[in-house]
Amino acid sequence: MKLYRAALMHTPTSPFADPAALRTHDDGALLVEDGRIVACGDYPEVRAAHPEAEVVDLRGGVLLPGFVDTHVHYPQVRVLGGLGMGLLEWLDKNTLPEEARLADDTYARSVAREFLSALAANGTTTALVFGSHYASAMDVFFGEAGASGLRVVAGQVVSDRLLRPELHTTPERTYAEGKALIERWHGVGRSLYAVTPRFSLSTSENVLDACASLLAEFPDVRFTSHINESPREVETVRGLFTGARDYLDTYERAGLVTGRSVLAHNVHPTDRELGVMAERRCAAAHCPCSNSSLGSGLFPLRRHLRAGVHVSLGTDVGGGTGFSMLKEGLQAYFMQQLLGPEGAPLTPAHLLYLVTRAGARALGLEGLTGDFGEGRAFDAVYLRPPPGGTLDTVLRHADGPERVLADLFTLGTQADVAQVWVGGDVVYRRAFAPQAAHA
Repeated sequence: MKLYRAALMHTPTSPFADPAALRTHDDGALLVEDGRIVACGDYPEVRAAHPEAEVVDLRGGVLLPGFVDTHVHYPQVRVLGGLGMGLLEWLDKNTLPEEARLADDTYARSVAREFLSALAANGTTTALVFGSHYASAMDVFFGEAGASGLRVVAGQVVSDRLLRPELHTTPERTYAEGKALIERWHGVGRSLYAVTPRFSLSTSENVLDACASLLAEFPDVRFTSHINESPREVETVRGLFTGARDYLDTYERAGLVTGRSVLAHNVHPTDRELGVMAERRCAAAHCPCSNSSLGSGLFPLRRHLRAGVHVSLGTDVGGGTGFSMLKEGLQAYFMQQLLGPEGAPLTPAHLLYLVTRAGARALGLEGLTGDFGEGRAFDAVYLRPPPGGTLDTVLRHADGPERVLADLFTLGTQADVAQVWVGGDVVYRRAFAPQAAHA
């Protein structure tokens, strides 16, 4: 049994519904046994109740729940930085040629290791991962994910039109390869499976029906795809599905919009789509850096909240600009500020919720991770900037917990992540990070 002593912050409830959602302990304690949180509170009280526990002294930094990234692409880590293009041009010129290289398992393994290392180094402990078009590359990925210790919800990406021919599949292969991957990897260690058509633009009704067959046969796997990311994409989908009421209807008619579904982007939704997503408890993964980089538009968070649609955040590597969920939180804040009266005002508590518990809830994992409640896994990120840097200076002069949190989102980077745990296991430790004192 270990007692982690540090400044603690978490949001066990939603700040969108509960103004007092942010819980802080300046001198806090997390009691952890067998990877699970047994107690959370002020250090003197928890210590007095458990004098036998080994103390891990992390004072000098801030301990947050591990970040949850609900939209990130495994094959795209090497093509980050493709600026100057809209979505469809970026896919054609920057991304799909790289995704085709994952037909080589040796190449895929190297990319998987780079991808998983980057997630951990940025404090992400759980991720909903868009996989590769190749089943063999997904076997490689799940094997590497298990070795990394991270929680992943991932699946083979399927398409059968308008991409490079070598990335296309068939309905029969979609079902057969998906079924084999689910049986091999779903629920193994910390891995779960997500059925993943790329988007309706590149996926016919027959392949979407094959995806629906997998969801029906395996009722606890997740579903993810893209929706309403850019006006040109939306218009193209409308031309391909002439009988559909809108973009969401292309998934809805196949039975793919459920409480297990996470749809990325949704920058240009109709009111009907938002109403159906809320009714079916389907979540939206907002990717503010990607939407800004690709010029996709300003995410209508207020409309989602008003309709009752659950929203989480994703980095969308490599359409985004990196793996940092702190940066995504800051960019989400900027985007709502730029929307003026149409935006949803965000506080530091909202940002912490969006990068932690909101993601866990989108994935149906809120009973396992996302906050420091008793019974949750000890999934945590320890932020402690190197001495002498700007963040270190600002934190030493912060006048309260909310200001500390605002400073972390404003100035925090990968360099400030000192240590990361999943289920009590260390999955990342920064070189030359301060060593915790044990008592």
